[in-house]
Amino acid sequence: MTSPYLQLPPTDPKTDTLNVIIETPKGSRNKFSFDEKLLLFKFKNVLPEGSFFPFDFGFLPNTLAEDGDPLDVLLLMDEPVFTGCLVEARAIGVIEAEQTEDGNTVRNDRLLAVSENVRMHKGIKTLHDLPKPLLEEIEHFFKAYNEGMGREFKVVGKHGPPQALKLIRKAAEAYQKKS
Repeated sequence: MTSPYLQLPPTDPKTDTLNVIIETPKGSRNKFSFDEKLLLFKFKNVLPEGSFFPFDFGFLPNTLAEDGDPLDVLLLMDEPVFTGCLVEARAIGVIEAEQTEDGNTVRNDRLLAVSENVRMHKGIKTLHDLPKPLLEEIEHFFKAYNEGMGREFKVVGKHGPPQALKLIRKAAEAYQKKS
C-alpha cells in the first residue's frame, strides 16, 4: 500500500515548481504531521494559548532533510487550505537553522515558498521582497514554537531561491539513497 503523496516528486522538473503537501493550516494551534508508516495525517501536539501557525506549513514529498524528516515548507498564501492539500508553489528562499534538543544539534532548515495561485503575495520572488518585520515574525514563530517543545532553534543563515533549490535537490537525492 502506498500514498499518492509519496508518489509525487518534490518539484516539477521542468519549472522547479514545488509540490507542497500541507500538514498544518494557517491559524491552527494544532500541529499535524504525515505519518509515512500509517499513510495518514496524525495529530502531533497543540501550541500554547495565543500561539498559532502564521502561514500554512507542510513538506516536500520524497525529500529527506538532515533532521531525518521531509523538508519543511512555510507557505505564504492569501487564505489557509486544509491538511493534506497539494499546493503548487515557488521557492522564495530558505531559513537555515540548527535545532538543539537534549544536547543534540541537527540542521532543521525551513523553506519559504509562495503559492502559484495567490493575489496578495504574487510579487514576492525572494526573501528580500518580504517586509523585514514579516521575516522577523516568521523567525520568531519558529524560535518560540521550538522553545515550547523544549528545543532551541537558532537561525544560521537566510538565502534566496537558488540556495533553496540546491537544498531541495540534495534532500531529494538523500531520499533516493534511503529508498
